Amino acid sequence: MKTFALDLLRKSLQNDKAEFRDKQWESIEGLIKNERMLVVQRTGWGKSMVYFLATRLLRKKGAGPALLISPLLSLMRNQIEAAERIGVKAVTINSTNTDDWDRIEQELLQNSIDVLIISPERLANDKFRDNVMSSIAERVGLFVVDEAHCISDWGHDFRPDYRRIIRVLNAIPSNVPVLATTATANDRVVNDIVSQLGIDIKTIRGALVRDSLKLQNINMPSPAARMAWLAETIPDIEGSGIIYTLTIRDAERVAEWLRINGINAESYHSQITNSANGASAKEILEQKLLKNEIKALVATIALGMGFDKPDLGFVIHFQRPASVVHYYQQVGRAGRAVDEAYGILLCGEEDDHIADFFIRNAFPPQKDVTALLNALEESDIGLSIKELQVKLNLSESRIKEKIVKYLTVESPSPITKIGSKWQATAAAIGYEIDKASVEAITQIRRQEQTQMQEYMNHSGCLMKFLEKALDDPNPTLCKKCVNCNRDMLLPEECDIDLVNRAAIYLKRSYQPIEPRKQWPAFKQLPTYGFSGNIKQEMRAEEGRSLCLWRDAGWGDLVRKGKYDDEQFSDDLVTACKEMIKKWAPEQAPEWVTCIPSEKHPELVPDFAQRLANVLGIPFVPCIEKVKDNQQQKLMENSLQQARNLDSVFKVKLEYKSYSPCFLVDDIVSSRWTLTVAAALLREVGCQAVYPMALALNSPRMD
Repeated sequence: MKTFALDLLRKSLQNDKAEFRDKQWESIEGLIKNERMLVVQRTGWGKSMVYFLATRLLRKKGAGPALLISPLLSLMRNQIEAAERIGVKAVTINSTNTDDWDRIEQELLQNSIDVLIISPERLANDKFRDNVMSSIAERVGLFVVDEAHCISDWGHDFRPDYRRIIRVLNAIPSNVPVLATTATANDRVVNDIVSQLGIDIKTIRGALVRDSLKLQNINMPSPAARMAWLAETIPDIEGSGIIYTLTIRDAERVAEWLRINGINAESYHSQITNSANGASAKEILEQKLLKNEIKALVATIALGMGFDKPDLGFVIHFQRPASVVHYYQQVGRAGRAVDEAYGILLCGEEDDHIADFFIRNAFPPQKDVTALLNALEESDIGLSIKELQVKLNLSESRIKEKIVKYLTVESPSPITKIGSKWQATAAAIGYEIDKASVEAITQIRRQEQTQMQEYMNHSGCLMKFLEKALDDPNPTLCKKCVNCNRDMLLPEECDIDLVNRAAIYLKRSYQPIEPRKQWPAFKQLPTYGFSGNIKQEMRAEEGRSLCLWRDAGWGDLVRKGKYDDEQFSDDLVTACKEMIKKWAPEQAPEWVTCIPSEKHPELVPDFAQRLANVLGIPFVPCIEKVKDNQQQKLMENSLQQARNLDSVFKVKLEYKSYSPCFLVDDIVSSRWTLTVAAALLREVGCQAVYPMALALNSPRMD
């Protein structure tokens, strides 16, 4: 049996001299004996080879198909290719291949599929449970949970849908072998996984150290300095690699900056859409990096678990990740099959702010959960997500991805879905979130953040620090990090002229303000009579924002002007004048107006007046606020944002033809204020309205 498996291994690796890695065969053998195994091994050790070889051997003995729970589509693509090389037929059912579902279901019934790969989210799909799981539950030959740290409430990447896995595990025969794999689990997480999968599970744990990886930390608070360092340093590093950012906007901006400086780079994040012919944009980008067709892929955590490029020459973090586990998982992608690779951690002034954002928003607050359950209990037929938005001042993502997802994996669940509507169950009565658990997990996240700060400033061996933090049983000096061998380091300084160019680039990172084209559903502006599509003659033109709120460049100066100085500086007036010059609206505005505010009545009009003065055109404060309303920033979804503006503004102009104008505001979030004001201006005869703001309030986190 072992000889046959070794032949398959060599065939897969295309290496006639390949041997099993330490404990690899032991893991496979345990599964063949119907044992439960937890394999904790570093990235690139070969965990996928364990379950594919075990599947092949179990199928040879007459076992049914393996069921593999895998968190990412990119991981599924890589795994299917790996399985084919050893004669294992693996398929996936996911949101991108709906046309194949019926065929796959038939092949599963015919026992002609060896491995079915699904995401944990698929387990929530009623059709999948009824048509697929019900038919194979009794025939599963091997049950695999990849990236098993996601099961753990205490893990760095806990996903509520992973809770469904335990229910599936309880539904399959008790003698089915089970494999859980992860590269990133400390003792606390390992113990939690064991408690959930069964105390009889056998744990196989290996060393985390990667001999080829050179670690280096560089404290560089200024984003401009970091961008300059990247542009100067990356061309001198051999091979291609990944640059990780914490936000989508930074992924896009850093990639564009590198391209400006002659470096072939692309951005990769959750909001990348497929091409017109249906090709997966993410897969195309992954292939470009795998084939070394680009020097760097600038990515958020969307390029995470499962991406496998053995010859990756560098992994650079533009900002500090939230935890040591996150960092090790990402940096550990470099240097798997090369003699030398770099793992560089840059540290910025914005790191703590971003980490705090994710920690604060990890769990839904009790008041939001209670509000949703009350709304459902008051409805006889249930409510859709859109209908919940009408009832609740909560964003669609908060309702759908935070509250609903959290509640559906509770057992028993206080909500259930019937058709397109959610309904409350008996468990909703008096339901409360486990506050103690939430507080404990939040505290762990804070501790992880502190630990990353300590790592950033650590003066000892960096690899040993990571190993100890991840409870590696034998942490050792790596002799290759910057603290072990100063000769190994990359230069930490960069050309001051390049830094200045990066600063100018950041200050010219103007953001488009896309015009809204449709009024929200449910007739949220009845007083104005606005509903349906926004007609072209009532629509704003595409506008511009000088910067992103609190961002490098102008963002902090906008924040300072609004909350500290209570006046926007002349530098911002000059910057907006330069932006308008580069923007060059098609129909040149001939006057300026602005959005009024009760809380800061002079702030925006003062800025608009000074802007009009430097542009040499008149300022006409013609928009009047005629009704009190809540602050727009407190409205969390489009329906509430639009409703909050009904009958609030009036344009004090007679009806006639007016030349195009600039419509100025300080901070733009939903665009509804500008949309309503522009429609009112167009309604009295303004030929064109060009929205303009100092900052766009859009965190665009991944």
